[in-house]
Amino acid sequence: MNSFMNIVEEIKSIVSDDFKPKKVFDKDVAEVLGISQMNFATMKKRNKIPFTELLDFCAKKSISINWLLYGQSPESLVEATNKFYMVKYFNDISASAGGGSDVAFEEIEELEIPEQFVFMLGGERELKNIEAINVSGDSMEPTFSYNDIVFINRSKTDLNRGGIFTIRTEAGLFIKRVQTRLDGKIDIISDNSVYTTQTLQANEIEVVGRVVSRFGDVD
Repeated sequence: MNSFMNIVEEIKSIVSDDFKPKKVFDKDVAEVLGISQMNFATMKKRNKIPFTELLDFCAKKSISINWLLYGQSPESLVEATNKFYMVKYFNDISASAGGGSDVAFEEIEELEIPEQFVFMLGGERELKNIEAINVSGDSMEPTFSYNDIVFINRSKTDLNRGGIFTIRTEAGLFIKRVQTRLDGKIDIISDNSVYTTQTLQANEIEVVGRVVSRFGDVD
């Protein structure tokens, strides 16, 4: 697999026409991928590849992510890139990243995802546990934004290690970062610093599942 910096250089080459006559810098690549400059610098230092953002970028540019990650030609990947998987998509449900959200009806569709995205959901064996819903609100920005579709693994409901979960409280359905306190209470944390942390009793929360990935700006 190409290193993070090799991938960055490839992206610079791909978007160079969009920036002419200016030179493309790392900060421009971060903006193209929708990553903050601080997070970009951390990924660069740790050689951590932003797979979700790369998938979005490749989809917009109509290029193969395998070419970007491995240098494999699109021609050699025709059969592989034509393989898709389906997951349940509740298109009328929005979990709020702001003030709670809930619905009276649950219309289930099937959402088609490319093979390259399956490993980000835990592999093919986990697809039976995966469901997709929409995001509304801004309290989890920049992690999640309006129009994102998030993928939830309903088999992962243990809060002890923390993480981002879809939860239901008496106020509605939320996507929040949660953390279990030593006294057994649960901190409900927003990534947007404008919002304050809430603390609830464990019995006041129903855990729907862990958020394992997202699609951004999916129509």
